[in-house]
Amino acid sequence: MGRVVVEVADTGAGMPPEVRAHAFEPFFTTKEVGKGTGLGLDISRRIVVERHSGEITIESGPGGTLVRVRLPMRHRGAS
Repeated sequence: MGRVVVEVADTGAGMPPEVRAHAFEPFFTTKEVGKGTGLGLDISRRIVVERHSGEITIESGPGGTLVRVRLPMRHRGAS
């Protein structure tokens, strides 16, 4: 089965390993209290992985971060 891959990258400082390890957890945020809910990547993961049988990963280090989304071209339950 074919896959569609979407990659989004930046050239920033990168994510520390301790942040990357928790990035997909609900309510995890690095923002100040009241400035973010910490649900964005959790919701994204649920949509990609649970609803569409895909994958979402983060690669990060000094000089940048890459978020990769892989989706099947045809959902498992589709005819």
